Amino acid sequence: MEQSFFERAWDVVRQVPEGRVASYGQVARLMGAPRCARQVGYAMHGSPGVAGGVPCHRVVFADGSLAPGFAFGGPGEQRRMLEAEGVGFLPSGRVDMKTSQWEV
Repeated sequence: MEQSFFERAWDVVRQVPEGRVASYGQVARLMGAPRCARQVGYAMHGSPGVAGGVPCHRVVFADGSLAPGFAFGGPGEQRRMLEAEGVGFLPSGRVDMKTSQWEV
C-alpha cells in the first residue's frame, strides 16, 4: 500500500537529527514534492508528535520563524524544545538557520 502524503512527510521529519531544523520547503523537496511546503505544514499540525516519533518541532519556516500555531503548546513550547536540543536563535527570535539547518 502506498504511503499518504502525511506519512511520507513524517518519515522525512523523523530523519532530522536532534539539534537541527528543517524548513517546510526542505521537507517538501526531500520527499519529492517541492511545491508542497504548505501541505507539509498541515502534515506537521496533524502529526502524532514527539510521542508518536515525529519531531515536528524541528520544522520551521525558511527564515527561521517558528510556527505561530504550533500544535503542541504554541511557539513558546516549540522554542523551548529546540533550545533544549541546542538549536541556536538570533536576537530576532528566529532560529539561526546558518548554524542549525539540517544538511542532507
